[in-house]
Amino acid sequence: MRAMGSHRRTIWPAGDGAAVEVIDQRVLPHDWRTLALRSADDAVVAIRDMVVRGAPLIGVTAAYGIALQACADAGDAALRRAAQALIAARPTAVNLAWAVDRALRTLMPLAPADRAEAAWALAGAMADEDVAVNRAIGRHGLSLLQAVAARRGGRVDLLTHCNAGWLATVDWGTALAPVYAAQAEGIEVHVWVDETRPRNQGASLTAWELAQQGVAHTVIADNAGGHLMQHGRVDLVVVGTDRVGARGDVCNKIGTYLKALAARDNGIPFHVAMPLSTLDLSIGDALAEIPIEERAAREQTHVVGRAADGSLVEVQLVPDGSPAANPAFDVTPARLVSGLITEHGCVPAEEGALRALAARAAAGGAPR
Repeated sequence: MRAMGSHRRTIWPAGDGAAVEVIDQRVLPHDWRTLALRSADDAVVAIRDMVVRGAPLIGVTAAYGIALQACADAGDAALRRAAQALIAARPTAVNLAWAVDRALRTLMPLAPADRAEAAWALAGAMADEDVAVNRAIGRHGLSLLQAVAARRGGRVDLLTHCNAGWLATVDWGTALAPVYAAQAEGIEVHVWVDETRPRNQGASLTAWELAQQGVAHTVIADNAGGHLMQHGRVDLVVVGTDRVGARGDVCNKIGTYLKALAARDNGIPFHVAMPLSTLDLSIGDALAEIPIEERAAREQTHVVGRAADGSLVEVQLVPDGSPAANPAFDVTPARLVSGLITEHGCVPAEEGALRALAARAAAGGAPR
């Protein structure tokens, strides 16, 4: 995707070969800043503090974190300590543990002297795979937008929640990949962008990247989506996910469940863009078994914005002493999900379909 006038990925090896660079998403959309991660601890902080965010991107960042650790100390104990710290940084997104486990499975059989080179190669390969996966999700999701455009004979109005675009992945995005594919096909697309409190990933990140790419969009308050659906102004909803259970239940940014309920009540398709790496077949009862990250109350009680003089300032929204809860995710039951858009095609949110999909991928099926 394009940002600041040129094509960019969200993570890339630094020129000195001793670091990996990332976009500091905490200061978007008001400032553009990149940071160099030079150690596994740097990667942990970047993931925990949401310098990088989005399930696919934090997985790749963790893989680079293991590579950075292997450069400093490639011993078994050091790698396992780094792995534990990385996984603990954001416990809900399954991609994080998936990426770290994949790195350890690759490195542990090797001699310590060979691990750094192998770790860098693996992290780079995982970044490239993420791009291919998301491009394929875009191709498969494009058919949904094409069907709407053919039926309406005009603009497609899509609603999305949080940020599941280029900034949440290495490139292309998940939920926004079909939008970018439709744009490339000349389909007129307009995106309703939920602001997505409390961190405002929609207002600050989705709106920014859509503007960079030249996609028409409108930022709305989180509570406006149902109203727009009632008045026929939303054709379909497409969101991303941080983890999908075996039954097809979807864990995503807090507020996703409410959008799914509103979509069902108004007969609007509700689709989830799901890289296969976010499928967790070990999860049966998603409501009971998926750990829901509780983030700092300050994200709820305060907000950062740009002042009249251009500086970034944090302001308090609530009365002194008012407590605040900040669950970061909720679970949308499979019965509310119209379909899952994967790199292998669109599948129903049903256990049989998901297990068949996982089996095909395990047998060597590449994105198609």
